[in-house]
Amino acid sequence: MLEALGLSTAAASVYQAMLDHPGHNVDRLAQVCALTPGGVHDCLDELAELMLVRASSEHPGQMRAVAPEVGLAEMVARQEAELAARQAGLAASRAAVTRMVADRAETRAAHGERLLGMDAIQGRIEQLVHVASTEIIGVQPGVLRSEDVAAVHAQDLAALARGVAIRSLFQEAARAHAHIETFAITLLAHGGEVRTAPAVPQRTVIIDRAHALVPIDPADTRKGALHVTEPGLVHALLELFEQAWSTAVPLGAVRPDDPRTGLTGHERELLRLLGSGLTDEGAGQRLGVTDRTVRRQMASIMERLGATSRFEAGIKAAQRGWL
Repeated sequence: MLEALGLSTAAASVYQAMLDHPGHNVDRLAQVCALTPGGVHDCLDELAELMLVRASSEHPGQMRAVAPEVGLAEMVARQEAELAARQAGLAASRAAVTRMVADRAETRAAHGERLLGMDAIQGRIEQLVHVASTEIIGVQPGVLRSEDVAAVHAQDLAALARGVAIRSLFQEAARAHAHIETFAITLLAHGGEVRTAPAVPQRTVIIDRAHALVPIDPADTRKGALHVTEPGLVHALLELFEQAWSTAVPLGAVRPDDPRTGLTGHERELLRLLGSGLTDEGAGQRLGVTDRTVRRQMASIMERLGATSRFEAGIKAAQRGWL
């Protein structure tokens, strides 16, 4: 029973024996408690530290047990005081953590928070998706790696199961990659929405129309992201997404060629990008295709226009109202 107060089993046994046999010396206590004399001395040291024994006035060199109603009561009082101090310290720590979290939230709201590296980005997305209650929006330019797709797969399905709406906008070139198509089809099967477009805005994640993550460097999204919560910025990103979403094609649907020109949406966007001065490499990066694909598609467009050069193709496309 005394072990609950912090005494060892042996010390509790020696203390009980001293109460029952006040005149016993160390050797007699060792016999009663089935301990060695050295073991009894160790127990007496422990009991003295807890102020449960004191030097005997009647038997010099020996110790006497302090009555339980005095010694144990003081021991319990000390433990209660220590507990109260720990509780006060815990309350102070909790208040400090609360202030720190509030300060960080205010800083993020005012200036945005920089998340450096993929681990920080994925960790923040996991936190936001876990508590999302209404909607998750994602814009994915280029082609996601299979490991990146796997990282968000389970979270998105869990969010859909909670009734959270998910809208994902991919670049049209992603349709040619099996792991992305499989992921998109799974989202559709669980109630999500997936659309594709030849060119999409920069990579963006928007949670509950209150939190947005955008790349610090759009040219290398793995460097880091900015987590913003300022309503004006989030609203602007939402409007940009809605514009792109409204012209995108749902997964499973096929965008028909323009009946006037015979151009696909992808080809029309290619003409627009090259006409704005982008190189084959730059246009390919925006469309998520290789330089070779850009050259092949331009050759097809030039053939349909009867043009012998890209410059001539641009003029003829403009004359025909293709641009």
